[in-house]
Amino acid sequence: MTMSMNPSHRLRLRWALALCTSVLAPMSFAADDAFPSKPIRVIVPFTTGGVADTSARLVAEHLGRRLNQQIVIDNKPGASGNIGMAMVKAAAPDGYTWVLGFDGTMVINPHVFAKVGFDSIADYAPIGKIGDATLILVAHPGLAAKNLQEVIALSKKTPGGLSYGTSGTGSTPHIAGELLKIKSGAQLTHVPYKGGGQAMIDVMGGSIPLVYTAVAGAYNHVKSGKLKPIAVSSQQRAGSLPDVPTFGESGVNDFNAYSWVGFLAPAQTPAAIIQKLNTELNATLNDPVVRDKLRVLGIEAAPGSPEQFREEIRRDLNRYGPVVKAAGIQVE
Repeated sequence: MTMSMNPSHRLRLRWALALCTSVLAPMSFAADDAFPSKPIRVIVPFTTGGVADTSARLVAEHLGRRLNQQIVIDNKPGASGNIGMAMVKAAAPDGYTWVLGFDGTMVINPHVFAKVGFDSIADYAPIGKIGDATLILVAHPGLAAKNLQEVIALSKKTPGGLSYGTSGTGSTPHIAGELLKIKSGAQLTHVPYKGGGQAMIDVMGGSIPLVYTAVAGAYNHVKSGKLKPIAVSSQQRAGSLPDVPTFGESGVNDFNAYSWVGFLAPAQTPAAIIQKLNTELNATLNDPVVRDKLRVLGIEAAPGSPEQFREEIRRDLNRYGPVVKAAGIQVE
């Protein structure tokens, strides 16, 4: 049986529907437009003063101005970054708590540690990458090798190989050093330090011949002549040290090892919030002032989409797993 509606009833229904649409649409827009309505907290899972921490503070200051809200940096170091990552995994997915993601924590720790307490893909919603930090192999000025091929050759002639220092076991420079061994056959022995500062002191003092580190940590020593630059392991030369060749230019092909940093929110953070934050982050990174300040830290700004950042995390997880396994690196 069909039911009919008289014209007056249909007219009243149309008016009611129009009224609902006119009321609900502005409310939905206002809810999105109001974010953020309070300060945002960014967990940095490292101590203050490092390149990752400094880059987060720099970008947060400028991004906060665009969002008209303060972005507060909260350092929560411990377990090579795992503690801070787990804190943000458990945070409310409302856009007001982020974590500074670092490649060492997100794509190396899951292979190095028996248990990290988070899933790099499933537990986070990427906001966007900040940029890439170039890594460099440097040597004591007295080392009898002036380029990468000579370092490789010397390592094969030296009993026990050549020692190289890094900021610690499972760090990105450590994994890059192991990758160099696989790609070139170099005989290298890893010497882990608790941070890169002491490694720099030891290589300048001649206690170890090589250090693998971020360009930012070696820049002043290279410019002063206290360290000899061998090569950078990124695809492109470092903007701050344009005369230093890449590993590829030095004869080690298909080699690309670098660090990256970026912002992530807890999984299930609304897509509209992620998109707004990504748009403003990219605008911040395209600011010439911000780009220049990041370059001083050895970081090249790399604006992009959340999807691109997620895919890079996934790719590096798969890329570094075999290297960690081959090197037998494990931290309890």
